[in-house]
Amino acid sequence: MSLVALPDTVASTLFGLFDVMKGAGLMAVASAGTSAHPPFHVDIVSETAGPVQLVSGVPVDGRSIDAVETTDVVIVPSVLLRPEGWRKARYPRLVDWVHRMHDRGAVICSACSGIFLLAETGLFDGKDATVHFAYARAFGVAYPGVAVHPERTLVVSGRREELVSSGASTTWHDLALYLIARYAGATTAQEVARLFALQWHQDGLTPYIIFEGRTDHGDAEIQSAQEWLREHFSVANPVDEMIRRSKLAERTFKRRFVSATGLTPITYVQRLRIEDAKRRLERTDASVDEISWRVGYEDPAFFRRLFKRTTGVAPGVYRKRFRVPDFTRRALNRESGGRETMRIGGFDDSETDR
Repeated sequence: MSLVALPDTVASTLFGLFDVMKGAGLMAVASAGTSAHPPFHVDIVSETAGPVQLVSGVPVDGRSIDAVETTDVVIVPSVLLRPEGWRKARYPRLVDWVHRMHDRGAVICSACSGIFLLAETGLFDGKDATVHFAYARAFGVAYPGVAVHPERTLVVSGRREELVSSGASTTWHDLALYLIARYAGATTAQEVARLFALQWHQDGLTPYIIFEGRTDHGDAEIQSAQEWLREHFSVANPVDEMIRRSKLAERTFKRRFVSATGLTPITYVQRLRIEDAKRRLERTDASVDEISWRVGYEDPAFFRRLFKRTTGVAPGVYRKRFRVPDFTRRALNRESGGRETMRIGGFDDSETDR
């Protein structure tokens, strides 16, 4: 197994994968009892021999790709994208090497944004993949030939199931456990998950994605409506009010709104309302029924169905997963000398005491 180190590589993903895959070897020995051979031999490789300074400033010694004729698995860990985006053609020798390893039978994997480098090989053209949701739009522009699904945790594609990509940030956990299960068996994967307290992101990444409507479309009339809606999404009949304020014909407004944002006006409203509800579930003690009313829904049952359809989980499950743990909240309260107040949009969680 070859972990690729670049000057753009995020240290936590590289070393996390290294430690877990090494741990898989130790666990395989411990669980098998009869075998002294771990399932993975893990190398860190780079374009040239010698130390590579990762993006965080941490140096790592990598084995030169020139010394690697074959490998079973190639993993490109997360890379940090600069404000100017991913610059192509900076690592041509590495791209050629990855393609060569694929031709010789290797499974090619990316963790998070590592897919930016792998996409340069052309191996993912016409295939499904995933990437960190924050980078999805930039990836789609750079590599329109790849069908990218940022809401998915792990995507396995290719004729031999040899192209594997994981999504946002710590979904490299899912990638590691998948590879361990694939090569060492489900039992070993379960034992490693227990050893490192890793969890599969079985609900996907939709609950983690923050909705941000497109504003780079150049339609001033629609952008004005979006700005108004940002503060008034909870009012009754917000779509009718947007149309009235725009002074456009209803059909014209709706057509231009979809063209500009990619969403119908009512879907856009729903996404804003659910996003606000997510923050309230995370940061307040308000009941689900009260949150439903505050974001604009009088029917809590409809709100619950919409929330689950949008995020993939029920409101109660979302709150349990993303709420700051009680022991942390108590510590914050002690440090602040009383009740900790969290701001959400134009209100604070003290409103829930009314």
